Amino acid sequence: MSNDALNIHWFRQDLRLEDNPSLCEAISKGRVLPIYILDDINSAKDKLGSASRWWLHHSLVSLNKSLEGRLSIYSGDALEIIKDITKKHNISSVSWNRCYEPWRINRDKKIKIELEKSGVEVNTFNGSLLWEPFNILKSDGTPYRVFSPYYRKGCLNAPPPRKPLDKPDLGSLIDVTEQSLSVNDLDLIPKIKWFDQMENLWVPGEDGAIKKLHEFLDNGLLGYKEGRNFPSQKNVSQLSPHIHLGEISPNKVWYSAQLKESVDGIEKDLAHFLSELGWREFSYNLLYHFPSLPRENLQKKFDNFPWQKNEKFSEKWKKGLTGYPIVDAGMRELWQTGYMHNRVRMIVGSFLVKNLLLHWHEGEEWFWDCLIDADLASNSASWQWVAGSGADAAPYFRIFNPISQGIKFDPEGEYTKKFLPELKDLPIKYLYNPWEAPADILEQANVKLGENYPEPIVDLKESREKALNAFDQIRIK
Repeated sequence: MSNDALNIHWFRQDLRLEDNPSLCEAISKGRVLPIYILDDINSAKDKLGSASRWWLHHSLVSLNKSLEGRLSIYSGDALEIIKDITKKHNISSVSWNRCYEPWRINRDKKIKIELEKSGVEVNTFNGSLLWEPFNILKSDGTPYRVFSPYYRKGCLNAPPPRKPLDKPDLGSLIDVTEQSLSVNDLDLIPKIKWFDQMENLWVPGEDGAIKKLHEFLDNGLLGYKEGRNFPSQKNVSQLSPHIHLGEISPNKVWYSAQLKESVDGIEKDLAHFLSELGWREFSYNLLYHFPSLPRENLQKKFDNFPWQKNEKFSEKWKKGLTGYPIVDAGMRELWQTGYMHNRVRMIVGSFLVKNLLLHWHEGEEWFWDCLIDADLASNSASWQWVAGSGADAAPYFRIFNPISQGIKFDPEGEYTKKFLPELKDLPIKYLYNPWEAPADILEQANVKLGENYPEPIVDLKESREKALNAFDQIRIK
């Protein structure tokens, strides 16, 4: 090993080359050792779920290929690993792009202190958000708790997001991979092989992310504002799993979308898409300022909510066997693809917490394990939103009716029948309420309620009344 000083770039949730501020900074300083650390020790309960780990495996394979096999990979306590690397090599600086999960913030502060004590320079950058959470505050210096003023007054009046950076020249990267693990050594692929379909649907990695971005901008952005509500339409970007692990930056997405502003009739669609990027920012803003978000109700009155414990209901919800077709289609989409359409996420979430009266934690934990885009910020903020317990939450008494939601947002039944093939021959009139279909219609469609498709596990009207009565118990008069 040469005595020339080395600079570490630590890949984390930025598994890309383009628009990577930390990587660019490290390369500007000279020779660079690129590393990745799977830190399941400090993450504790917040370590990646099974679907995200499957994605991470393929994303790291893709990244290492882009780095021509020079990514050094480690597993364990990041502080100890980085200290060990700096002892073995003549390291002059370590740089990384900031992460905003509470456990990472706490760990990274310790790492920075230790490195600087030993004379190693530390540089950190914003590589995963359009606006830093500590920069977007109300005029009194407190954090926003309502989305619209956060985005319109806070974000859109702040300095614009930085422009994306080009891919750097990788000629100065150093290869010490003989001292590190391989991607396979991280053992990220789940033991239960339920992800066969996912392999045919997704292309993890930076190239897959950029391809997905251009497909959406060319074919899905026009009509996005309305079309995004219909799960059978192509007006969703499906970029969230790529943004989740930083295969593409929100800055790249933000500015690439704006290149479409000259397309006739796209103005409202573009503004709405950008505001959805704003929702992701808002979730991180909440997590940063309220680090207990994944565990505790933001609205404390919900601490007294009479949630039920019902293992049977929980299992039927997870397996898509509730007897309500739009709910079951969504839960089966999740299991088969690692993804769920956003409108359907709201429907299945409302059903869990309001019709089944199960705690939002149960939904949050299941989504955390099954979603390929399970960001801690977005997952916990969204579940608190649907439960009514979060910031700017949907009112608890807003209870999605799975029959009317199915009729309105999947009017031809294309999405529902795709994931519930046992109902494919049922006329649309009865698709979302098969228990009301006459016996001869059910027979013609080969639907045997209670056998090949379940009876409803709760009555909608009764469960809605129960939910409203429960809410009345905690409502502040």
